[in-house]
Formats: sequence, C-alpha cells, structure tokens
Amino acid sequence: MADSITPSVGDMSSPVPEQPQTGEPRLRMRGINKTFGAVRALTDVDFEVYAGEVVGLVGDNGAGKSTLVKTIAGVGPADSGEIFVEGQLVKITSPQVATRLGIETVYQDLALCDNLDVVANLFLGREENTPVRSLRENDMELRGLGVLRTLDVKIPSVRSLVASLSGGQRQSIAVAKAILRNARIVLLDEPTAALGVAQTRQVLNLILRLRDQGLAVVVISHNLADVFEVVDRVIVLRLGRRVATFDVKSTTPERVVAAITGAEFGELRSTTTNSNGVSEGVTNNE
Repeated sequence: MADSITPSVGDMSSPVPEQPQTGEPRLRMRGINKTFGAVRALTDVDFEVYAGEVVGLVGDNGAGKSTLVKTIAGVGPADSGEIFVEGQLVKITSPQVATRLGIETVYQDLALCDNLDVVANLFLGREENTPVRSLRENDMELRGLGVLRTLDVKIPSVRSLVASLSGGQRQSIAVAKAILRNARIVLLDEPTAALGVAQTRQVLNLILRLRDQGLAVVVISHNLADVFEVVDRVIVLRLGRRVATFDVKSTTPERVVAAITGAEFGELRSTTTNSNGVSEGVTNNE
C-alpha cells in the first residue's frame, strides 16, 4: 500500500497505521474493478498481504468481500486492475492459475468428502501413483502425517473417515490440504463459522501457525472477536470500496464497526441518496 491515507465515505479520510512489514507484499492488488451487469461490486480496490502476516477482510453483507476473494482465487476474474504475486504482474483467470501461483482458498463448505478418510481427502484429485497405476498409499500417508504434525493438528488417525471428525478438525484438514499444494497465500472464508468454543480455539491456533511458517493469510470473517485474536491488520470494505485499514494493536473493535457501518468515529452523520439510488453518508460538518 503506497499511500499513507485510505479514503473513506464522505470525502473524509482515516489514517492507515504504519506498516510493520517491509519489502514487497506477497500479494498486491491495485485498482481492482468488478461489475455484474449494472451492479458495481468492486470499485478501484487496493489490497495487499505480506509473507508472515494475517490480514482480516471485513465488511457488511454486500460489501464485496466474497467478490474480492473470488477475484484472487480465479473464480471470478476482475474486469480491470493489476495483481502482483511476489512483485510479478500476473493474470489470474482460473482457479488452476491461482493454484500454480501458490494461492489456495478454503471455503466455508470446506469441499471435503465425508465418506473418504483423511489421507484420501488430503490428496483428492492429486493422488500419487506407482508406475503400474496403483496408489502410493504409504507415501501419501507419510506426507499427510508430516503436514498435520507441522500444523499440530490432532486427529484420532489419518485413516479416520472425515465424517467422524469435529468441525475444527475438518477445518484443519482443509487447511492441511492447501498446504500440501505448496500454498504461499491462504484465503480462509469464515473459518470459525458454526464452531464451538474449543473448535474455534483450535482453528485460531492453526491460523497463527500458518503465519509463523511464513505464509500470507487472509481471513474473511464477521466475527470481530476472532479477527482481533489472530490478525495483524484489518481491511474494511464497504459498498465495494476499501474504506479503512487498521493495525489491531492500535485500534478497537468499535472503530472497525464504525468503518463497516459508515459512522465516522463518533461524528454524527445523516444519510442522503444520490441520483443512482445509493445511500451516502454526510457528516454534520458538510
């Protein structure tokens, strides 16, 4: 992020904290635009995440979070804008291209097969075969065990059916699957949704381990308590625009909520409607 100020609604601005990271971001997006017919889902969005950093992407429903993630993942390529991975300009036109660039997305549904065991899920679609086309079961099991130990994932057995695992364990398997694909950038979509307290803690610890291993991690979540536990920065989207950036060490959930909802940190605001029927916030100073 080149600028020190991030624009906010109402021609006001909120300071972007000084970045603790240095050098080139592992992923940088600049001027991203995406429309669906007459609906503008993203407007000139900049985004960046560094190696060894967890960024929280937050916003209300319809803010553009899912659209931005799909743009990164190659599911819904951007209409315009630039994307850089490790400083190199790239075009992400499909999920296969994203995977080759080291970008993996763990969606809320996890995309696991309940009727298969852990090893089969970890290597689903990427099975290792012998010259006679039989599966290298032992090799896959050893590799799977290695990744699970690295992430400190605790499960009864790698031969357990996924259907028998808890929600937190399933989330961990989905993340381990991404790591096995040599991910360098991991996108987690609502990773703690519908999990209990113990399972949520397991997943939050897993996110911190990903950061400690030098991965760039993006967490999309509505749960600000979970976000503040694990992220280094929070980026707020509202109505398809990036409106604020916060360092979690120097801000509060209340300020993040104010940015999400359009309140300008305690200033009274009224609401007007422009010619396109879009609500715009106006401060009492205007």
